[in-house]
Amino acid sequence: MNIVEELRDIASRVQREFEQGRRLLSFQEYLELFANDPVRYSRDAARYLRDAFEHYGRTTVERPWGELTRYRLFDLPFLDPSEARREALVGQEAVQGEIFRALSNFVREGRPNRVILLHGPNGSAKSTVAACIMRALEHYSTLDEGALYRFHWVFPNEKTLRGTIGFGGKKGPALSREDSYAHLPEQEIDARLFMEVRDHPLFLIPRQERKQLIERLYQEAGATEPPPTWVLRGELSHKSRQVYEALLTTYGGSLEQVLRHVQVERYFISRRYRVGAVTLGPQLSVDAGERQVTADRSLGALPSALQAVTLFEVFGELVDAAGGLLEFSDILKRPLDAFKYLQITAETGEVALRTQTLHVNCVMLASGNETHLAAFHEHPEFESFRGRLELVRAPYLLSWIDEQAIYDAQIAPQVRCHVAPHATQVAAMFAVLTRMRRPSPDRYEGPLRELVSELTAVEKMDLYATGTPPLRLDDESRKLLKSAIADLYHESDAYPIYEGSVGASPREMRSVLLDAAQNPRFSCLSPLAVLEELDILCQRPQDYAFLQEDKLPGGYHDHVLFRRTIRERLLDAFEDEFRIASGLVDEMRYRELFERYVTHVSFWVKGEKIRNNVTGQYEDPDERMMREVEQLLGSSEAPADFRHALIGTIAAWAIDHPGEPIDNGRVFAEYLRRLREAAFAERRSHVARLCRDVVILLREEGAGLDAGRRAAAQRALGELKTRFGYEDSSAVDAAAALIRERFHSMLP
Repeated sequence: MNIVEELRDIASRVQREFEQGRRLLSFQEYLELFANDPVRYSRDAARYLRDAFEHYGRTTVERPWGELTRYRLFDLPFLDPSEARREALVGQEAVQGEIFRALSNFVREGRPNRVILLHGPNGSAKSTVAACIMRALEHYSTLDEGALYRFHWVFPNEKTLRGTIGFGGKKGPALSREDSYAHLPEQEIDARLFMEVRDHPLFLIPRQERKQLIERLYQEAGATEPPPTWVLRGELSHKSRQVYEALLTTYGGSLEQVLRHVQVERYFISRRYRVGAVTLGPQLSVDAGERQVTADRSLGALPSALQAVTLFEVFGELVDAAGGLLEFSDILKRPLDAFKYLQITAETGEVALRTQTLHVNCVMLASGNETHLAAFHEHPEFESFRGRLELVRAPYLLSWIDEQAIYDAQIAPQVRCHVAPHATQVAAMFAVLTRMRRPSPDRYEGPLRELVSELTAVEKMDLYATGTPPLRLDDESRKLLKSAIADLYHESDAYPIYEGSVGASPREMRSVLLDAAQNPRFSCLSPLAVLEELDILCQRPQDYAFLQEDKLPGGYHDHVLFRRTIRERLLDAFEDEFRIASGLVDEMRYRELFERYVTHVSFWVKGEKIRNNVTGQYEDPDERMMREVEQLLGSSEAPADFRHALIGTIAAWAIDHPGEPIDNGRVFAEYLRRLREAAFAERRSHVARLCRDVVILLREEGAGLDAGRRAAAQRALGELKTRFGYEDSSAVDAAAALIRERFHSMLP
């Protein structure tokens, strides 16, 4: 196929899609389409957004503080996976749920009668929430389920009207495709009057008759919800009403003749072209206006009955966003007088202009930071606004796993070099630690009060990320604290300074990561370079409010302790990965040992004998093996208590996960970690020598290494790359850090 044939093929495909998409319709064709699915084609903006949420579905996500509903719209499943990963909203399921709840309430109340105000600290993904909704609306409007229609007026030339004067005097049926002017070729049309306000085509039917028609069609369709107030009571915009009245007068009251001039057009939501999805910055003007239509060349071609009418067109963001979403970015940065009109607009659904009243059909979503909201609370006008605001809190994320997902998706690809393992994790842990708020023990009773009073910032971070209680606690205390995670998470919800309202912003961590990638001492984005940049950041307390917080017991707001703890954890991770890469002990050996231990404990608790797979004989559970494992686990409890507690943990997990097989790796992850450390404890010096050999291999080209040591270092390096994502540069940095900070005394 040559290039010309390829172009023809593309052109024919575009035309076929245009026709199949029913892009241009006569009024009769649209009415038939509407009758086939009146619920779909009569939605106002609130129902349209709600249905978009529902269209992409929802899923349940498990967090340590409970189960939450996540709307897949915010995962952007319709985009290329790499783009979706970069643009999607991470976490913030509570915010998603609150927005959906507000939309559902708008539907129940008949229209969007409040402004949804997302408030939170700078960088807490408020704009991302709006951007995801707009991206979803763009895609949804291209689907049959999300088809949207508007209409314009068309006026044929005199040749088409066969010499008639004015609008023509053609009589008879006027609602067929053949009699409508909607499908006339361009050369047979003198004028096409564009309607910037996206009125529903059924507004052309008088209100009473329209109401009866829609209610009958809803009843025949078995609709479970009543029709929206917008489509039942809505009226034509001012300019369209003038055209309608002029045509009706000219045709002697014949609505059929008027409807011949209607061209129904399918339109698509677009952020770029500001159609149904508009973001508005903190400007000072009212977001709608009007002007006389004078510059349109087609006005001279309008019939004489309209040339004497002064037409006004409306413009502005409230007009552009009709049918979709209008985002007011940082609305509280505006002077109050600049958005005071929203108070009446939200209440009445109208904006008063100089010559007309504009009906508003869009969902209004605003954002503002906590500082400006606190100042707004003190304003005497706040109470009058409060009833027209739907306040939705958008805090910083409190799970470092979610925080790291943001950095991996949005920041790591921009550094344009190898991103070493743990680099983004270091930044995420630091950011979340700065957001931790010391819990109030007085809110808890009994043993839990003491546990909460001793909970450190680092331990609280672990609770939120993985649900892992501190290792220092006994099993009973760990269970009790784990059961209270939801209470801890929501404890400060009613406080003015709630958990997640203060701390390091992802925007600040972006700068840290990008600067770390340029550190001349490292040839990749190293976690060690990130720690150096965090040290530099913490030397500027005058620039960051979270560095000015007073230190509290438990390490809260102690950024020096945060960095020291993160460094130790980083070294632990390095050592653990080098241990695994060394191949000195098969990972499965301690896992199999623990599986065997659990089996024997289960039979011991029930007082039953266990079958020996070698001899086939039934024997008592192996007491010696069980005691050895308990010693390796560092248990200080009586064996009987420890074993009964272990079986109780299994039973509790089975109750919480009905039908799922017991996964000891999930249920007893901490016990497995202890066994692994015990298995490697005696071989730590071997790991130290391996680190040294890796450094020699990569920095000194293996000088002085015999064949065996060189091969061992190369095998370990291969494991580090395959299993953990290292490259030569990051592996040698990790090995050198371990030698410098942990193994120097073990090496000659």
